Amino acid sequence: MFTGIIEEIGTVERIVRGGKSLQLTIAAKTMLTDVKLGDSISVNGVCLTVTAFTKTNFAADVMPETFKSTALASLTPGTRVNLERAMAANGRFGGHFVSGHVDGVGHIVSKKQEENALYVTISYPEGLGRYFLYKGSIALDGTSLTLFGVTDNDVTVSLIPHTRDETILASKGVGDAVNIECDMLAKYVGNMLEKKEAPKRGVTMDLLKENGYL
Repeated sequence: MFTGIIEEIGTVERIVRGGKSLQLTIAAKTMLTDVKLGDSISVNGVCLTVTAFTKTNFAADVMPETFKSTALASLTPGTRVNLERAMAANGRFGGHFVSGHVDGVGHIVSKKQEENALYVTISYPEGLGRYFLYKGSIALDGTSLTLFGVTDNDVTVSLIPHTRDETILASKGVGDAVNIECDMLAKYVGNMLEKKEAPKRGVTMDLLKENGYL
């Protein structure tokens, strides 16, 4: 479990590619202060398991399912990545519940600077739209963000200067891939309502309102 508050930007040092798998070696500092074999670290929003580490880097495997359903396959040596350790039980919870299980890969549609905010619009795969709510939560490359725009095809988030400086999202350009994780609560609610009502009439805005979710 993660919070979506990025702790460090690491750098991909080495990639060993299989047909549909990867072995990543990532240079880091903060991640290594208390690392142990088997620890979970979020890499661009993807929960990976530490399989080896030194004083300057850690290694993790990317299995075929993760290779297929995330943007990690597009990484190259030298690429910067968002990193976060698993949430500590005694720490502050500053973001939202993030599982590290990516729901789909989106692409940056546009970027617009307004005062101290950078608005970034990102397309999303078909089927995810029902989980997005204006001023609701989303994790993009593992970063906990608030939705300020939702359409049938894309979502818009606003990056404050701190988020621009401490994560990789602002450095990406139009067309670049972004890992998307929808809000966990929205997914559970959607799943429960779908199982309950789908045979009758499907999940609709009216149904959500009737059940107290809007």
